[in-house]
Amino acid sequence: MEAAPPETLRPGPSALMQGARFVKELTRGLAEPGQFGSLAQSAERSSKHNQQLIAAIPYFQSWREQAHQIKRYTLANLDKLLEEFERKITARGATVLYAQNAQEANEYLIRIIQDHHVRTVVKAKSMVSEEMELNHVLESVGVRAVETDLGEFLVQLAGQRPIHLVTPALHLSAADVGRLFQEKLGEPFTQEHAALTQIARKHLRRYFLEADLGISGVNFAIADVGAVCLVENEGNQGLSTSCPRVHVALMGIEKLIPSIRHLPVFLNLLGRSGTGQKLTTYTHLIYGSTPGRKLYVIVLDNGRTQLLRDPKTWTALFCIRCGACLNACPVYRRVGGWAYGWVYPGPIGAILTPQLVGLQEAGKLPFASSLCGACGEVCPVKIDIPHQLVHLRHRAVEEPSPVRSWPERIVWRMWAWAMCHPWMYRLVMRVVRLGTRLARFLPWHPGPLGAWTRGRELPEVPPGPDFRSWWKKHAHELKIFPSNLPPETPRS
Repeated sequence: MEAAPPETLRPGPSALMQGARFVKELTRGLAEPGQFGSLAQSAERSSKHNQQLIAAIPYFQSWREQAHQIKRYTLANLDKLLEEFERKITARGATVLYAQNAQEANEYLIRIIQDHHVRTVVKAKSMVSEEMELNHVLESVGVRAVETDLGEFLVQLAGQRPIHLVTPALHLSAADVGRLFQEKLGEPFTQEHAALTQIARKHLRRYFLEADLGISGVNFAIADVGAVCLVENEGNQGLSTSCPRVHVALMGIEKLIPSIRHLPVFLNLLGRSGTGQKLTTYTHLIYGSTPGRKLYVIVLDNGRTQLLRDPKTWTALFCIRCGACLNACPVYRRVGGWAYGWVYPGPIGAILTPQLVGLQEAGKLPFASSLCGACGEVCPVKIDIPHQLVHLRHRAVEEPSPVRSWPERIVWRMWAWAMCHPWMYRLVMRVVRLGTRLARFLPWHPGPLGAWTRGRELPEVPPGPDFRSWWKKHAHELKIFPSNLPPETPRS
C-alpha cells in the first residue's frame, strides 16, 4: 500500500462526530424528527415476544453465564487472542490493520480506496462505521456509499441516523416508506409491504453488481481459526461481501471470541435476544480472501482500551449489540435513539458513549435512566448495566464534566451542610415554605429552570403551621409510645 493518500483524499477533522450531548442540537446535515408514537409500542412488543421465547428455554440462563465467562476470558487475554486471530487470517491472504481511533481507521480505508480505484461502495450494517462517520468521510472524497441493510437504506434516503441497534428504521411506517420511495426513487406510492420490499430489492441489486468495494461489520471474530462471522436476515451482507472485488470488514477490538467452539452459544443468544428468532437467517464465516479478491480487516480501538482500565465498567465491552436493553428501557421508549446524541442509544449507549467519547461530552447520559434494572435483567451476556450507570454518575459528579457547574456544586455543598444541622434544616424549611408561597405569584420566564417549570406546577402550601410545629404541639395527645402499640403477631 502507498505511504499516504493525496491531500485531497484526506478527511478533515470536521468530518468526524465531535461527541454526544444528551438531547443536543441536530447533528450536522442530518434531520431528526420529533416524537413518534409507534416506537414505545414496537419496543415493548419486541421485548415481550423475546422474553416469552426465552422463558421457554430452561437452559437460557446457563447460556448467559457461559457467554459472560467467555467474554471475561477474552478481554483478559485480548492481546494474545488478537495476535492469534491476525496470524491465522493473514495466512489465508487477508490484511489486518489496527486503528487507534476513527480518524486513523478512515485514513486506512481511503488508502484502500485509492489503491483499488474505488468509486462506489456498498455497506452492510456496521456500528463501527457509524463511529467513524464513514458515509460523510466517503462523500467528502467523492465516493458514493450505499447502505444495503433495508432499515439503514431507508434512514439514509431520509437523511436520518439509525434509531435502534437492530431495527434502525423502527420509527418509519409503511406509508412513510412509500412516500420516501416516491420522493427519492421516483416509484409509485404504495404502502403494501411486499411491494415496498420489491422496490428496495430492485434498486439495491443494481448497487451490489456495480460496486467496487463492500464494507461490513463483524459480529464475532474467531481467534483459533482466524475467521470473521457475520449474521443477518436479509442476505445483503452476503452480497456486499461477495459481489465487489474488495471487502473491508470493520470490527472493534472486543468482537473476539477465543474459539469456534464458543460460537454456538453466542448465535443462540443473539438471535433470541435481538429479533426473537432461534437463529438468524444467514450466518457467514469468512476465513480469508479468495482468488482474485482482497480482504482487509480494520480493527478499531477508539477508546476501548481506556474503557478496559476501569474495573467497574470494563464488562460493557461484552455487548453483542442485540438491542434487548433498548427494548426493555422505559427511557429509550420515551425519547428514542437520537436523543442519546451519538452512535449507541439506550442503556448500553448510556454507559458506552461517556467512556468512548469522554465525560466532558457525554457525562449526562448515565443520568438518562430510571435505574429500574430491566436492562440488566435482559442482557444476554449479563452486563450489570444499572450498577455501571450509578458508577458513571459518581464519576460524572466527581470528575470535571458539564454535569455539575460550580454554582451547582456550591448549592449542593450548602444543602449537605444544612441537612447535617437540625437548626439550619428547620430554618431552610421555613424559607422554602415562604418562597413557595411567593413564587406562585411571580411570572416564570424561560431560563435555567425553564425545562423543569414548563411541565410542572409549584405545590400549594396549606395554611397553618408546618408538620414539625404541629407534631411538637400535639404528639403527647396521640399517646403513641412503644408500650401502647399492639404486640407483634408471632410468625408461623
